[in-house]
Amino acid sequence: MNKLAFVFPGQGAQQVGMGKDFYEKYDVAKKLFREADEALGYSIMEMCFNGPEGDLRLTANTQPAILTVSVIANEILKEHGIQPEITGGHSLGEYSALVAADVLDFSDAVLLVHKRGSFMQEAVPVGEGGMAAVMGLEREKIVEVCEKVSADVGAVQAVNFNCPGQIVIAGTMAGVEKAAALLGEAGAKKSVILPVSAPFHSTLMQPAAEKLAAELDKVEIRDAKIPVVANVSAEILTKAADIKESLVKQAASPVKWEDCVLKMKEFGADTFIEAGPGKTLCGFNKRIDRKLTSMNVENLETLQKTLDYFREVR
Repeated sequence: MNKLAFVFPGQGAQQVGMGKDFYEKYDVAKKLFREADEALGYSIMEMCFNGPEGDLRLTANTQPAILTVSVIANEILKEHGIQPEITGGHSLGEYSALVAADVLDFSDAVLLVHKRGSFMQEAVPVGEGGMAAVMGLEREKIVEVCEKVSADVGAVQAVNFNCPGQIVIAGTMAGVEKAAALLGEAGAKKSVILPVSAPFHSTLMQPAAEKLAAELDKVEIRDAKIPVVANVSAEILTKAADIKESLVKQAASPVKWEDCVLKMKEFGADTFIEAGPGKTLCGFNKRIDRKLTSMNVENLETLQKTLDYFREVR
């Protein structure tokens, strides 16, 4: 035990103003925002700092914005001598983890996730697909109900196994709504339709996965310098070819996040830093294993708390 894991957030963690105080204090933040703007051909920095929120919420912008702030948090921690021994990220966050493990160059990753966001949005027209969070029902029952609805009404499946008591389903809007109703009858505490623009990680994302495969062929993918746990399999990957294959599958496959955290724990990680906006993954950790120590670094205040913890405890 006593190993340190860095985990990186996925979509939904964005907020206007993110990364601004890092930019004002750290040269590495200025450098990375500049690199992101150059790679994208528009200012993601301006969007992160000033919005508008509607633009920041568009998937093709959200993904590079969160990745940029996450990688900046990682680099600042590194400057303070805090580095992970294993890493992983939730959905989009897996790309941040791969930058942290030196698998991808940052400028390649930021453009890749911009395109990934566009491909995901193009795969299913807005309004035709959806997602819902299901609370308080075991995974086997959710999978069973989704399979029945897929056969009778429209495609729907469990796509995010986040933590005990919280699983997200995705698919056609008709399939998601019917499954949510049936899951309520089956004993779910509640099902909440999520404000997202596409059914991420469902089989409906297969066209996006195929386009992403072509983009991944264009960039250099290296062996990982530190172990990375993959969303698709919840296994540790270090070889470039395995990582590439897993990333292609990831767009249209479920995120086994709970299993990923348990794999990091099995590796020996008992302390987790969520690097990037929000603290969603810290919340999941509490439900996966309360004995894990979790903290987040998204701004100067949370950075200071984390640095204080490492000075006192580690």
